Amino acid sequence: MSMIRDLRAAVRPTPRKDGGAYDTTRSAAESSAVVDCAVYRDGARLPSDDSLTPRAAIRQVRRDGGFAWIGLHEPTEDEFAGIAAEFGLHPLAVEDAVHAHQRPKLERYDDTLFAVFKTIHYVEHDELTATSEVVETGEVMCFTGRDFFITVRHGGQGSLRALRHRLQDDPELLAKGPSAVLHSIADHVVDGYIAVADAMQDDIDDVETEVFSPGRRGGVSRGVDSARIYQLKREVLEFKRAVSPLMRPMQLLSERPMRLVDPDIQKYFRDVADHLARVQEQVVGFDELLNSILQANLAQASVAQNEDMRKITSWAAIIAVPTMVCGVYGMNFEHMPELHWRYGYPAIMGLTVVLCLGIHRTLKRNGWL
Repeated sequence: MSMIRDLRAAVRPTPRKDGGAYDTTRSAAESSAVVDCAVYRDGARLPSDDSLTPRAAIRQVRRDGGFAWIGLHEPTEDEFAGIAAEFGLHPLAVEDAVHAHQRPKLERYDDTLFAVFKTIHYVEHDELTATSEVVETGEVMCFTGRDFFITVRHGGQGSLRALRHRLQDDPELLAKGPSAVLHSIADHVVDGYIAVADAMQDDIDDVETEVFSPGRRGGVSRGVDSARIYQLKREVLEFKRAVSPLMRPMQLLSERPMRLVDPDIQKYFRDVADHLARVQEQVVGFDELLNSILQANLAQASVAQNEDMRKITSWAAIIAVPTMVCGVYGMNFEHMPELHWRYGYPAIMGLTVVLCLGIHRTLKRNGWL
């Protein structure tokens, strides 16, 4: 609760001695967190220079119409306080946007929709190891208002610059307002999930092939390093945490009418929800398949160990025969059977060889050797 009080204090202008209030809104030049600020009207971006501030943008919009789109990257509390005050953002949503590490969700605060998306980036690697990082995660927070759209991005991946340019090339869609931008970001994030799922499928196929079709010794698989499989399972779990919680928000946006979402745009959210459902099924399948692969690998390792123990036991049984004979004749008794017989030594050695060969044949026939 102290954090919320601090945010409220941060966005509240300080009274001046003359009865006015100091302007707490930072300009885009003063705040390195603002990566882009623009005004859109009738699907087109209005000409402006880099000095356009969020305060000036929203004033222009409320005077002449259109909507403002402000993009920020990892803002601090101070950098975001002025923007939050200017656009009337709720302190709870501001706290989530500044500190990140949120679950995907959709919340409504008065006349603002607050959506959280987790972005996933596949990390290329030559070979999967026990410490390989397979996916990197980031976050995109979206504030959707009647005449503004604010994105707060966390993480080095998931840049929205290309998406913004692509939307600007489609003025008919952009003319639908902030909800069109919200849909485009949701679609962009889910398309990223599909690409990551396809790449992870290749990793899982490689591990599966290695577990079930490896080099064999004695007809028994030796298995692979279980730590590699476990690491891949952890990365799939990270992927699952991004995909599964997003299903409910996408269903709400596609099924429930909302004042801030254009009815024509709502239809597009159904397509996003359908793609997301398909990715969720894939991720759940990955998790279950890796469980099976891990159990199979452990079972193969156990079988291989049992095979080794059987071979060791078999050779110990064979070696026990000459050990016993040598032990008997090494006791140095004067009166021992065949001790003074001319053919005693070759007879005993021959008997030992025959017994060893008999035991070896029996064990080999039973599959122990």
